[in-house]
Amino acid sequence: MARIKIAAVADIAEGTTVKFSFTRGERPLEGFVGRFKGELFAYENTCRHIPISLDYGDNRFFTNQGDALMCQTHGAVYEPDTGLCTRGPCAGASLFPLEIAEEDGVLWFEEE
Repeated sequence: MARIKIAAVADIAEGTTVKFSFTRGERPLEGFVGRFKGELFAYENTCRHIPISLDYGDNRFFTNQGDALMCQTHGAVYEPDTGLCTRGPCAGASLFPLEIAEEDGVLWFEEE
């Protein structure tokens, strides 16, 4: 298991995200951490409609209004705090949550 440093907590402002890479078994994956209504969240960067990245590699996950996360390919819309898809082709499905830990003002992720 590897411990991956994501970012300083202070560097994740409201409505922003930070991406990080990790592996599950032999499979390379990407995750992202964001802040919504003051709370941090972390999900695997995989749409529940089709297993592709939610962003186009540009680290843009929030809608223009900043009230939801959106897959840039097919427009699936997710609640930031729960990961639940509320609109689009995968309505009712949820993003895969990732467990993060804060230690001395830094966010960490433990690979399985």
